Amino acid sequence: MADGQHLAILKQGRAAWNQWRTQNPKAQPDLTWADLTCANLLRANLAVADLTGAKLTRADVTGANLHRANLTVADLTGADLTRADLTEVNFAVADLTEAKLPMADLSLGKLRSANLTGANLRGAKLIRADVTGANLHRANLNVADLTGADLTRADLAKAILSETVLVDTNLAGTAGLESCRHWGPSTIDHRTLLKSGRLPLAFLRGCGLPDLLIEYLPSLLNEPIQFYPCFISHSSADQGFAERLHADLQNKGVRCWYAPEDMKIGDKIRDRIDESVRIFDKLLLILSKHSITSQWVEQEVETALRKEREQKRTVLFPIRLDDAIMKSEGGWPALIRNTRHIGDFREWEIHAKYQEAFDRLLRDLKRDEPSPYGDGDVLG
Repeated sequence: MADGQHLAILKQGRAAWNQWRTQNPKAQPDLTWADLTCANLLRANLAVADLTGAKLTRADVTGANLHRANLTVADLTGADLTRADLTEVNFAVADLTEAKLPMADLSLGKLRSANLTGANLRGAKLIRADVTGANLHRANLNVADLTGADLTRADLAKAILSETVLVDTNLAGTAGLESCRHWGPSTIDHRTLLKSGRLPLAFLRGCGLPDLLIEYLPSLLNEPIQFYPCFISHSSADQGFAERLHADLQNKGVRCWYAPEDMKIGDKIRDRIDESVRIFDKLLLILSKHSITSQWVEQEVETALRKEREQKRTVLFPIRLDDAIMKSEGGWPALIRNTRHIGDFREWEIHAKYQEAFDRLLRDLKRDEPSPYGDGDVLG
């Protein structure tokens, strides 16, 4: 518990407290587990103070000196720490939910497992800070400097980034990167990429990395390109599913293309799609009641099947969203039904079912199988 004398002096106000600190420069204030809810600690000298477990909910700590203070397990919910000196503060397992820390200096700070949910860290300096396992869900990291920081296993889901400095930063195992909200580009360097391993495509794009550079990242990380590129064939009526599948494949390192996202302005759509089917190694065919009646999809399938016969390898990978393909009587749909294993995504809106089918599809895309056709005609 807090030292009664120390707590009594603090409650006399900032002037009395700071005067006592000046007169007792070697004192180490013991304010452990003190209830300082809504306390006015404006510009208070709390350097090296032990505030373990202290309740600082909605406290005004603006401009306070907390250099090397111990705030382990402290409750700083809604506290205002604007312009506070937080260098080398121990925030381990502290709760800073909705706390205000704009322009705070947290260099070398220990934020291991700290709860920083919704914290305003705009412009905060977290240089070489230990943020391992911290909860930064919805935190504002605009203009924050995370140079050399360790965010291993931290949660950055829906965190806000813009001009955030991610230089020599460890993002290995960091959760929620794919859902970060990028209000502008950020700085990320090769050391961060080497330390962090494979990062979600959506995160890299949000930071401002061009696709051409992203394509070469596996070679930078000494990783082989794991999958052949794919062209996704679908009906516009199935756009929602196609977008989700495209994003998930990209995040797994599968380079893929599909209209309309990758269609350049001015492209002749039919010619562009024909060219893409010829260039790309695999055609991922989304089968539904809409696509099996699409003339465009039919042409894409015919091009892929012709490529299979010529190259004697599997090019076409069909997946279905409903039972339409199983009821088709003739033509290319019947051929597909009778000669291929068709991935089942009928329950794709259920996450567990979607993930199971998606994992199977990834395994299939890895395989380099011979064509199911011999030298006979593609369409019989």
